[in-house]
Amino acid sequence: MSESRFEKGLRIRKQVVGEEYVDRSYANAGEFGKDFQDIITEFCWGTSWSREGALSLRDRSLLNLAIIGTLGRSDEFRLHVRGALRNGVSPEEIKDTLIHLSVYAGIPAGLEGFRIAGDVIADWGKET
Repeated sequence: MSESRFEKGLRIRKQVVGEEYVDRSYANAGEFGKDFQDIITEFCWGTSWSREGALSLRDRSLLNLAIIGTLGRSDEFRLHVRGALRNGVSPEEIKDTLIHLSVYAGIPAGLEGFRIAGDVIADWGKET
């Protein structure tokens, strides 16, 4: 039997951002936010991230860094820097992505991205 979109999304979400994070997101959402967590899992992860197209998970991670960094969503950006590292993106590639982001989204977005990514990469180096 093939995986449902939700099941596929849950599997990929846990692979990219970690099972602990996903479990904590559901627990913190409570009854009020559970439906929204299901939507995130099914549509963000089960539809977009699981597409069998030309983009790999690694490519999608780089896109997310540029998009989320541009939007200035610091918590999500931090999460996706870790996800990018898990997906095999190098610190040098993250740096180049942030330089590119800075040119198109502005220096303040780039500064924030470099600050957060630097912290995450330093922590990642201690863990691995």
